[in-house]
Amino acid sequence: MNHGILLYGPPASGKDTITAELARIHSRYVLFARLKIGSGRTQGYRMGTAKELKELEQRDQILYCNERYGNTYVVDQPGLDEATRNGRVPIVHLGQIAGVQAVASGFRARWWRVLLWCPREVTEQRSVARGDADNAARLKAWEATRLDVDRHADAEWELTLRTDKVSPREAALRIQGLLTAAE
Repeated sequence: MNHGILLYGPPASGKDTITAELARIHSRYVLFARLKIGSGRTQGYRMGTAKELKELEQRDQILYCNERYGNTYVVDQPGLDEATRNGRVPIVHLGQIAGVQAVASGFRARWWRVLLWCPREVTEQRSVARGDADNAARLKAWEATRLDVDRHADAEWELTLRTDKVSPREAALRIQGLLTAAE
């Protein structure tokens, strides 16, 4: 059976940093490069076109699609099929609980759902420190994430981590522990 990790949290909660730590722990952990239609940052994404998005829609191969920062982000069946080949464990970054639920129910795998959290002021500090040009939009997304968590108080998480309280290495080791305990 395929395995995967769903990292959910507000901007700058540590998704990229923890993913890098997991990849250092073992090469089977790989960032799932979501399909991105738009502009801006390209690292960590598969850049696509509106035509490709329409083709995926027509073939019913979109598990989850959302818009943020003026771009469209897609978790697609072919992308996850590729990401899970040869025993790899994709790490999917999501900023909406609806996305976590859609991927967990729409792609056949054993998914570990991990909530990463940090206070708004930590998101702001990290966003400024890494040079985000759209800091105000990221803070707005933090607020939307807080509302999302409040609206889905019944959401199930295998692990919740306060990334302002644990190091990226410790967070990655705790996630790794979930997977190895289940194997």
